[in-house]
Amino acid sequence: MRDYDEITAFLGEWGPFQKMIFFLLSLSVFPNGFCGMSIVFVGDVPDHRCLIPGNLNLSEAWLNRTIPLEQERGKLQHSQCRRYRLDVIRNLSATFADPDSINMSEVEQEPCLDGWEYSKDQYISTIVSDWDLVCDNHWKGPFAMSVFFIGVLSGSFISGQLSDRFGRKLIMFGTMAVQTVFSMLQAFSPNWEIFCILNFLVGLGQISNLVAAFVLGSELLGKSIRIVFCTAGTCISFAIGYMTLPLIAYFIRSWPMLLLILALSGLLYVPLWWFIPESPRWLLIKGRVQEAEAILRQIAKKNGITPPEVLFNDLELEDMKARSKQSHSIIHLFKTRNIRAITVILFLVWFILTVEYFGLSLNTPNLHGDNYWNCFFSAAVEVPAYVAAWLFLRRFSRRFSISGSLLLGGVVLFFIQPIPSRITTAFCMAYVYTAELYPTVVRNTGVGVSLMASRLGSTISPYIFYLGVYSEFLPYILMGSLTVFSAFLVLFLPETLNVPLPETIDQMQKIKRFKRGRTDRNQYRFSKRGAVEETNMVASKGEEI
Repeated sequence: MRDYDEITAFLGEWGPFQKMIFFLLSLSVFPNGFCGMSIVFVGDVPDHRCLIPGNLNLSEAWLNRTIPLEQERGKLQHSQCRRYRLDVIRNLSATFADPDSINMSEVEQEPCLDGWEYSKDQYISTIVSDWDLVCDNHWKGPFAMSVFFIGVLSGSFISGQLSDRFGRKLIMFGTMAVQTVFSMLQAFSPNWEIFCILNFLVGLGQISNLVAAFVLGSELLGKSIRIVFCTAGTCISFAIGYMTLPLIAYFIRSWPMLLLILALSGLLYVPLWWFIPESPRWLLIKGRVQEAEAILRQIAKKNGITPPEVLFNDLELEDMKARSKQSHSIIHLFKTRNIRAITVILFLVWFILTVEYFGLSLNTPNLHGDNYWNCFFSAAVEVPAYVAAWLFLRRFSRRFSISGSLLLGGVVLFFIQPIPSRITTAFCMAYVYTAELYPTVVRNTGVGVSLMASRLGSTISPYIFYLGVYSEFLPYILMGSLTVFSAFLVLFLPETLNVPLPETIDQMQKIKRFKRGRTDRNQYRFSKRGAVEETNMVASKGEEI
């Protein structure tokens, strides 16, 4: 019995249809680049100090001394959360014309009872300046980011299972609609609480449509194009969207207008519904053979190819009918010892990757220099990283490519602070590797659970740099150590280079194991029937660890 790649070989690898799908699905990922990272500008904290009411009738000299000076990271600057008691200042100013004639350190202080005044040098407004998310409320800024990532976590968990049950296309466009509609509503948020609720709903659709598009492209395109689609296609499109963010934010300095402009771009993708078909591979798994055959014949027509009169033989039809009666859910990711181990390892690797990636990306405003250039360079460094990922995946082992990138990225973090391109490379390769490890019946669910783990990491990432109050280098030491640990975890996963995509859980490759004594190395390969054959290379008398 032939596998899917053999059945569809007559379509060719790079015809007009494949080129169209490559371009359209890559284009659909573009908004994800700026939607997820817009909080860098929307939630940035402008320079601020306590507001001093104008009815105090203080001289300019006394107005300049109403805010105490504090030592902040080795620099002496005006306090952002405290001021001298205004009633005391008023009495002193009536007695002493020159504030330098008294010891101001002995004057009592008070919080900013009248609110704050914010610098307009960089922004007209942010959610911080509009809703006073500073001082005692400073936690609300990172919390708004975390709420977004909790939404993405929930979306990853739900959409993965929905996609495996109801189809890749429906869930991809459905989550794109969720992201676009609620992003537009978010621009009109009257307060922080409503903003957070809508931010959760935006997150619900944000990464979910990226994953659905990624899986749909992996199943529609041939194996020779799959790698370049997942790297040069979706990932670079994401990076270009990310690079566009600081350009738009530079000209639009008001957060509601910025969100609205970014959200409206999602409406441009509505026509794609009539050009992107459902995955025939998924339809066949679900037993919807006639629909799959109609799509395959349509693809052949667009490519100018005459399809065979009979696409599926009787044995293949019977096998598809039997498979369609099987239902799969998230439980199947833990059903066997092998898939359970793979799921747990991928969970940890994705979690660590995202803690580091978003922790460093969201730290852009804290870097030295211009925020817009910092954001642009953080995005631009991803493009060569994705090209490197494509080259690695074409020529080298998946395991050693990802492990090596993580190891180098983790070590680099101990010495320099900007985002290491190796981490971005590993992030891109992880998408490809995860999709290749899981079979079609649970592929979107498996990728979704991995993304759920990554969203757990991104949820806590805004708080990573709060460790800097104890030591400036502590966040980087922590992230570097975790990344090196994940590099070693990847080595336990099986290799997928030049291996056909598995269709069922039984066809998944086995996880690597270490043995005492002599090593037992098993080589797994797919037979023409799609089953996994095990060839014992070296017999082992040792005991498994």
